[in-house]
Amino acid sequence: MTITRCAWVGNDPLYQKYHDREWGVPIHDDRLLFEFLILEGAQAGLSWITILRKREAYRAAFAGFDPEAVARFDDAKVAELLADPGIVRNRLKVKSAIDNARSFLKVREEFGSFDAYMWRFVDGTPIQNTWRDIKEVPASTNVSDAMSRDLKQREFRFVGSTICYAHMQAVGMVNDHTVDCFRWRELVPKTARQP
Repeated sequence: MTITRCAWVGNDPLYQKYHDREWGVPIHDDRLLFEFLILEGAQAGLSWITILRKREAYRAAFAGFDPEAVARFDDAKVAELLADPGIVRNRLKVKSAIDNARSFLKVREEFGSFDAYMWRFVDGTPIQNTWRDIKEVPASTNVSDAMSRDLKQREFRFVGSTICYAHMQAVGMVNDHTVDCFRWRELVPKTARQP
């Protein structure tokens, strides 16, 4: 039996596994939300498959994406990270990950969890789209625009609207699987709302 997936997946087994098990699945775990925030920022200007291939190296380099640990990284740690061939060695992206960890902790303190903060942008319920073709899927939306503005006001970096929308897709705040994909129906929540 042939499995129909979203057109962007292709034949790469790592991409297929990510698509089939993670992409679009609602996440309410602060550590995972932090991981995706950092990885999405690292992706800027690169392909997602590049970041997926480096994901384990990122987990090792960034203390398992423990925001408290990353927030304590100092200049010596930045130098160490910039010498690590397993991650994207871009000084701005590395520094932004550390700054974002510090901002993440402030948001968590204010809202009780980063999860509560992020999911309020979609009123706590995933947006259920019904795209028939990958070309219909937007790069950003009014919701990702609002998220980006708010994150920037809270001193997060590498959080433009396109990055925010990719984050929303990754953590299941929006179901952007095309309707012909086997995962689309599996991820339609009973409380789904249309955009």
